[in-house]
Amino acid sequence: MLVIAHRGASGYRPEHTPAAYRLAALQGADYLEPDLVATLDGVLVCRHENEISSTTDVAEHAVFADRKITKIVDGTAVTGWFVEDFTFAELRTLRARERMPALRASNTAYDGLEEIPTFDEVVALARRESVRLGRPIGVIPETKHPTYFRRLGLPLEELLTERILALRLRDDEIMVQSFEPTSLRRLSVMTRVPLVQLIDAESAPNDFLRTGDGRTYADLIEPAGLREVATYAQVLAPHKDLIIPRTAENCLGEPTRLVDHAHRAGLNVQAWTFRAERRFLPTATDYATELTRFASLGLQGVFADQPDQAVETLRKRALNV
Repeated sequence: MLVIAHRGASGYRPEHTPAAYRLAALQGADYLEPDLVATLDGVLVCRHENEISSTTDVAEHAVFADRKITKIVDGTAVTGWFVEDFTFAELRTLRARERMPALRASNTAYDGLEEIPTFDEVVALARRESVRLGRPIGVIPETKHPTYFRRLGLPLEELLTERILALRLRDDEIMVQSFEPTSLRRLSVMTRVPLVQLIDAESAPNDFLRTGDGRTYADLIEPAGLREVATYAQVLAPHKDLIIPRTAENCLGEPTRLVDHAHRAGLNVQAWTFRAERRFLPTATDYATELTRFASLGLQGVFADQPDQAVETLRKRALNV
């Protein structure tokens, strides 16, 4: 089973930093996951969101004070500083910081130490670590807000395909993921790399909402929806609550048939996101117990904030099978 380092080893280092990606590789992750957004001049960089006030020190740079603005992103008003309003050179003057300092206080020791990495740099890092550690380490980028960026004249699919070709990324080095089916459909005719349809636990894909398509994520995981997903993607990546829902008491309930149905449609399944902090765990269940129960359902991969704990749990499970 693949262990995918969710934004790097984000349980131990500020997410989407070189330090988080390097540590994830060292901890045994099979894939590094960079979320991709685009600068004003079309450079793909790694941030969880295009609004960067919580993940960089931009608010401390007086020269950029006048760029604070409120925008509508995927139907929601967001106030702050946005990647697409900065050239890459300007963005490089900023430094990354921990997004959840109250929860991950130890990560704040790394605030201000590193620049925002580009997609190219994460690929180079993965390749270097593959050689150094003697095992393959891939990348699994996500196109973030692709409909939004396309309307700005920054089409993430074209920008990413250009980099995939320029970097000569092989199919076994990369998978590309998105919550928006339209983004993946575009990529399916631009490149032959494996594609991953992300599925949230509620609501609907933003591209569906923007175009008046009445379907929801729930519709996409019905048998007919899964068969449609399989026409353009190879992997389904659902929120883990869609695989094993939680009860009203926040305990793990009974598994759904989603994994079986996805497999029947020809799709592999990767579940997200496994986090070791108590606030994210089911009641009266530890990390290893939760992950082991999910693994028993036949998943092909898991997204983890603490890759070392996922690797160790799956190793122990394999020894006991």
